[in-house]
Amino acid sequence: MSTSLIITADQSPTLLNEQTGEFYHSMHGAYTESMVVFINNGLKPFLTSLPAINIFEMGLGTGLNALLTYDHTCEIPVYYEAVEAFPLKEEIIKILTYNTLTVNRACDLFFERLHSSPWEVKVDLSPAFTLCKHRTDLLNFQIRPHYFDLIYFDAFSMVVQPELWTEDVFRRMFLALRPGGVLVTYSARGAVKTALRKVGFVVERLPGPPGKRHVLRAKKS
Repeated sequence: MSTSLIITADQSPTLLNEQTGEFYHSMHGAYTESMVVFINNGLKPFLTSLPAINIFEMGLGTGLNALLTYDHTCEIPVYYEAVEAFPLKEEIIKILTYNTLTVNRACDLFFERLHSSPWEVKVDLSPAFTLCKHRTDLLNFQIRPHYFDLIYFDAFSMVVQPELWTEDVFRRMFLALRPGGVLVTYSARGAVKTALRKVGFVVERLPGPPGKRHVLRAKKS
């Protein structure tokens, strides 16, 4: 898969998938989008209510969401599981400068190990952050039920990956969450809201980052 580096409006980098014409993050700001959608809407509400947190990410991608999660959890134990069907090439990873967006200098080593660590095994990237990444697509992955507190649903858009924005997929996400668990995503399309509600989620439409009016948070009551 051929990708090229693009600098977004907030000066943070993203990638362009040259086959599909799809960007990995918003051109209005990669860092800003990840902070609003996944950290502020998803992670932060749990930081004062859980002693530890289990997170599943649909689409590890550049690793930005995982890096920002590490940067904001400090010493709270995190188990982070993710799938990625199209891992990035080493030369692309080396030119991503996301570590400059963080205040924790340990993020430099974390980001390197995030991408260099082996697939299909649990790896302690820090004393409080355990990663398990799977080189596969979501449709061929058996996600464990009733285990996760938070899901970052960060697939490519419905135009590019319509098979991932379906009732069947969201039913699997619902079953993977513990009661009170949350799924957050950048998409606020009507079809996405309808599919989430049909499988049992209580859906909130929240203000989006620059360039996007709304994003979604879906809770398993």
